[in-house]
Amino acid sequence: MTCLTSRIRNLFGAFLGKENGSLSMESALIFPMLVWSITITYTYFDGFLESSANLKAAYTVSDLVSREGEDAITDIYAESMYLIYNRMVTDNSPLKMRLSVIQYFAADQNTGTEERYNVEWSTACGYESNWTNDNLDSLIERLPPMANTDSLIIVETSKPYVPILNTGWLDRDHTFDNFIFTRPRFVPIVKGPDSKHFC
Repeated sequence: MTCLTSRIRNLFGAFLGKENGSLSMESALIFPMLVWSITITYTYFDGFLESSANLKAAYTVSDLVSREGEDAITDIYAESMYLIYNRMVTDNSPLKMRLSVIQYFAADQNTGTEERYNVEWSTACGYESNWTNDNLDSLIERLPPMANTDSLIIVETSKPYVPILNTGWLDRDHTFDNFIFTRPRFVPIVKGPDSKHFC
């Protein structure tokens, strides 16, 4: 056993001491790793860039809606927000957008009413359903503390990430989901469209 260990050690020592080599052989060994590292680095960089662009676009839409006044938002306005979002990000995958306004009513001991949230309006493009007073429980956990009769504009977006270099190394689909809430700036509550789907 000692003799075998000694022989292996001598072989490794001789191999490490050699300074000759084959450029073509070493290139063939290293080139796949080089290509892999460059493409995966670019894919992750592009993914973070696209994630940042999606978040900025969602904040832009939220800010624009919060600046609306007394006039109600129309389907055309909501569709224009959808188009603005798509122009701010890479338009290579379908976008889902949902716009909603929710109002909060604090508990009142004098009248005996409990605190509650009320969906004033909700319209979507791509989402299967809108927020209603019946399905609001899962959303309430994500809302910030609100003052009595305060309202929030909620912008939700969802966009699958499609890598420019489709290397197949991403082990699962990646979707950029954004949930943005903003208070109205100039009116107590922003009025919305009557339709449930603006596209």
